[in-house]
Amino acid sequence: MLRLRTGFSLIELLVAVAVFALASALAWAGLSAVTDTRQRLAQEQEAFAAVQRSVDFLARDLATAVDRPVRTGQAGYQPALAGDVRGVAFTRMGVASELLSSDSALQRVRWFVQNKALVRGRYAVLDRADDRAFVRRDMDKGIEDFRLRYLDHRGGWHDRWPPAAGRDADPAALPRAVEFRIGFKSVGEIRRLVALPPATPVALQAPGAGP
Repeated sequence: MLRLRTGFSLIELLVAVAVFALASALAWAGLSAVTDTRQRLAQEQEAFAAVQRSVDFLARDLATAVDRPVRTGQAGYQPALAGDVRGVAFTRMGVASELLSSDSALQRVRWFVQNKALVRGRYAVLDRADDRAFVRRDMDKGIEDFRLRYLDHRGGWHDRWPPAAGRDADPAALPRAVEFRIGFKSVGEIRRLVALPPATPVALQAPGAGP
């Protein structure tokens, strides 16, 4: 008389456990890959957003430059825009208010790279005797290169501004445009050409700096 089998044999149980373990391992590997990809994409998006903020901030500063030299502590002046291939300092329009004088609506800023960090600095006062009022802000810390050049109104490029030195230099003169190149470790090099605004009214210029 035949006897009906009930349950599973040991071999069948081992095969089932092995198949389940393999399926679980494949599912976990797939989930881990998806999670890693999402984290990597989030990091890349964050890095790109930081790059975009830095580039837009510098471009916005340059686009609001004004031809206002600043007084120094030795009864002299610094040009409205003074720069070379590695950094630039200039006067820009700040937050205007009817309650403030024209000078109070201006701001002196400086851009440069130090220890692979793109730095934006601003001065608490427009005309100053020293750099003690310098407020520093690191915009991006993955900078591999930073270069500037300056376009004059005749179409010539210069590695320094003002291009003339000594008595021939006009402290209020602004270049027609400024080109900057920033080499970011995260996204590579970004180049931007920024047109500067035309001359401002003489009332905004420092005494003795106008024509």
